[in-house]
Amino acid sequence: MQEEMHLLSSISSLLLLLIVLLLAPSSCSARAAASATIAANATRGGSAAASSSSALQHQQQPPPKNNNKPQAPALIVFGDSIVDPGNNNGINTIIKADFPPYGKDFLNHRPTGRFCNGRIPTDFIASRLGLKDFLPPYLSPQPLEKHDLITGVSFASGGTGFDPLTPKLASVISLPDQLNMFHEYLDKVRAASGDAKASEILSRGVFAICAGSDDVANTYFTMRARSNYDHASYARLLVQHASSFVEDLIHAGARRVAFIGIPPIGCVPSQRTMSGGLERGCSQGHNEVAAAYNAGMVSELAALRAKYPGTRLVFMDIYGFLYDMMMHPRSYGFTQSTKGCCGTGLLEVSVLCNGVTSAVCDDVGDYVFWDSYHPTEKAYKVLADFVYDNYVKLIIV
Repeated sequence: MQEEMHLLSSISSLLLLLIVLLLAPSSCSARAAASATIAANATRGGSAAASSSSALQHQQQPPPKNNNKPQAPALIVFGDSIVDPGNNNGINTIIKADFPPYGKDFLNHRPTGRFCNGRIPTDFIASRLGLKDFLPPYLSPQPLEKHDLITGVSFASGGTGFDPLTPKLASVISLPDQLNMFHEYLDKVRAASGDAKASEILSRGVFAICAGSDDVANTYFTMRARSNYDHASYARLLVQHASSFVEDLIHAGARRVAFIGIPPIGCVPSQRTMSGGLERGCSQGHNEVAAAYNAGMVSELAALRAKYPGTRLVFMDIYGFLYDMMMHPRSYGFTQSTKGCCGTGLLEVSVLCNGVTSAVCDDVGDYVFWDSYHPTEKAYKVLADFVYDNYVKLIIV
């Protein structure tokens, strides 16, 4: 009993710190500063001055190592920390990963802003498409070379979501703002390579959308910011905003859109710790919202396909695959799926996972999760292969 009380006390202290950190950037002044930074970076074409460490992290990327003919002209990504390669580095938010031990297994062992020990799913997908080995952030502190610009970027921002409250609470880049940056990106492509290249990207490029987990885990359950919504109604709210974003992207000219569903978010280590009881089981409530949202998006995308017959809209269902990986890690080459590699593995994520207070596990290859929320590079590679083999081919055929 004493051990259980000690565990609860430790968890409560960590949780309190996490909530304080999450709430800290939600002031109006912080959000205004973040918006100003985004606007400045966009105006300067992503070449805004950055700290010396950020400049090192975003060095010019090497050309693709593969010799495959590109299967699409570009990969364009919108979303959250799962697909954010460093857009949060230059904005005023604590939702960052541009410090050790993040990037431990990345090129030159440098943190880049990716919420991982190495590459993230979009890096693997870009490579398999024959485009390049690393998909860069649109808000790179160094101007992107022409090749990197025209073969695609990520606008994703860790901590964002479809619920308008989500990016406000975390002072990160909203999905509508990401779409605005995409319009600026098209102008840069036209200036660099002409109207034909921009048209080719719109008609044949792969557009990926990955968000929703932060809405469920942070806004709805941790912050309780939508306490007047039950599980089903909150899922419907997310579906409404997500569907509107897809339609806005279609109106912007995108014709091949991959929409990634929410994973079993209740089974990631942090949610097990906060909502899984003493046994740290999966949070049923989190997974209920995720499942309801996924089902709603399947219906919405079917309706959008009928409304826009010239588009290819593919729903990428990763829920069952990741649930199986979490429940049966040894089948996928892992031994640990309930704790992260960073620190205790119970709550450490973003600023709580750092090189000062957080030691890392001896063998990251044994772990499904790098921190308490994000998978390891190895797990992302397994997931990316699943997504590519089962869904991406439906878009590029």
